[in-house]
Amino acid sequence: MEYQQNQTFAGEYEDTYNHSFHKLMRMFTFSLLISFVGTLVGTQVPPALMFPLIIVQLVMIVASMFVRRRGKPIGYVFTYTFCFISGITLYSVIGAYAAAGAGSLVTTALLLTVLIFVGLSVYAYNSKRDFSFLGGFLMVGLFALIGLSLIGLFLPGLHTGAMGLAISFAGILIFSGFILYDISRYKNGVADEMIPLAVLSLYLSFINLFLYLLQFLGLSRD
Repeated sequence: MEYQQNQTFAGEYEDTYNHSFHKLMRMFTFSLLISFVGTLVGTQVPPALMFPLIIVQLVMIVASMFVRRRGKPIGYVFTYTFCFISGITLYSVIGAYAAAGAGSLVTTALLLTVLIFVGLSVYAYNSKRDFSFLGGFLMVGLFALIGLSLIGLFLPGLHTGAMGLAISFAGILIFSGFILYDISRYKNGVADEMIPLAVLSLYLSFINLFLYLLQFLGLSRD
């Protein structure tokens, strides 16, 4: 009798956590739709507003990092507002490639991003390996990318040629690693109030993977 009760409890526990993961992925998919709407809106936004919107994004990312460190939720309004603004600013990148006659690269990069994201997610979800060990390495790599991006503001040539390809490839590896890391953590369940923060984390990995793939393809063509 006790065994059956424990077995029932374990089944209910597993169903609850499976439900939370599936909800997370649904909310993540919705975040991509919100971003797509933002990109459409971006076609009507004056270029002069793009830089202020990028600053708003950065402030929101920093704010979410502080909230995450304190273990507090951020809410869906925050997450989807960020995704919408992100979609608007993404248009400046996509539009630049389209204007240069490289619109096909955008499509290729997007398809590759979807394939990589889905492939890594399925692998991490079904794998018995624990990818939490990647966390420290990924954070070091992320800060290195941020540092190189800041240096690139003063040395534009840093992101061209062989060095640009190397940085782009590193970005692809790092954000692919973040996908493995996040899915490995979230597959065991996410507290309902923390799902918006988890959605934001997956969204950032997806978008940055897309941007680095796009940059890599663009530099490879040159």
